[in-house]
Amino acid sequence: MNSSFRALLLALMIASPLALCFSASAQQAMPSDTRLLQSYDVNREISLIGTVVKYETASTIPPMGAHVIIQTGSGQVDVHLGNARVLQANHLELNAGDNVRIVGEPMAIGEGTYFAARIVQKGTQAIAVRNTKGFPLTPASTLTAVQKEALRGVR
Repeated sequence: MNSSFRALLLALMIASPLALCFSASAQQAMPSDTRLLQSYDVNREISLIGTVVKYETASTIPPMGAHVIIQTGSGQVDVHLGNARVLQANHLELNAGDNVRIVGEPMAIGEGTYFAARIVQKGTQAIAVRNTKGFPLTPASTLTAVQKEALRGVR
């Protein structure tokens, strides 16, 4: 009886670490959807087409910045546009009733998600509001070389 007890104990000692290794590798096999949505990837971009319901240049809803709510075929979507001055610098106005196309992707924030726009198109005018890595652009980054030269020395 003593030798069978030792054999069982030895078998448990060998099997336990193996079982933990299998469960640890299974947990790391696939990243969660939330983890995927924390980094911008142009390969996951989608295009939203709809009508502007409301446009705010400085929303209090995170992420901070300009937001537009558009009515799509599947419901309303709150879209983060980044810095409103990028749109202003490119003379793009968004008003209720305007038809727009927005290229971007859903991103995670806290427990929820938001739609991060990279390109906003109204009619034939398309404005980039984020770079391909998902970082919001600033008005200075949208200036042409001639415009930047004209501003040199102005403070």
